[in-house]
Amino acid sequence: MDIDVDVCNGCRQCAIVCPVQAIQMIDNKAVVDEEKCVECSVCYRDANCPVNAIRMKRLKWPREIRIPFSNVVATHKITGISGRGTEEMKTNDVTNRYGFGEVGVSIELGRPGVGTKFRNIELFTTKFSSIGVIYEEKSPVTTLIIDDDGHINEDVKEERVLSAIIEFKIPTEKLPQVLEVIRDVEREIDTVFSVGIASRIDKNNTEDIIHQVSQLGFEVRPNAKINIGLGKP
Repeated sequence: MDIDVDVCNGCRQCAIVCPVQAIQMIDNKAVVDEEKCVECSVCYRDANCPVNAIRMKRLKWPREIRIPFSNVVATHKITGISGRGTEEMKTNDVTNRYGFGEVGVSIELGRPGVGTKFRNIELFTTKFSSIGVIYEEKSPVTTLIIDDDGHINEDVKEERVLSAIIEFKIPTEKLPQVLEVIRDVEREIDTVFSVGIASRIDKNNTEDIIHQVSQLGFEVRPNAKINIGLGKP
């Protein structure tokens, strides 16, 4: 994003709506901090600039990677989907992505007000890869993993985005290893993250995963997403 200081009238509307505080007022003019800016276009869409001083610049690689991970109306070129992740567990009843004896895991890094760099993602993916997780092929983050060791494309490691989601599945018995990795990374990461776990349940085994996670010292906040099968062909 770019703001024409010759046109800007100092109304501050863009600075107010920026979700990562990347716009500051200098001499009563709005100026974009390019390092902080995640290219979400919120200022362009929602600031209602009275003098139309906000412009969208054509970006080149690797900075252009910021757009689909930050702009809610953008689409990832490789996967063809919008958003920072896939539909995750929301449509599992139709897709059968996670079967019995499997657990789906999502790690969302960064949020509005904080953001994240891709080097934070690599802290997770290198350790997850060592225990043999199965990454979701259509997840945008998966397309940035360049080898079996979980390294992220070197070009994008220092690019900042609003948030990104690591998605994979594991056999249920590997869940303790995954949670141990999360504990390890928590000590060295410089952004916020949240963990989601998806599993199938049956009438005789409704709390097994919840019990396992609790026993390993994690606070569990159950959140049911139930698909009654209307999407099935």
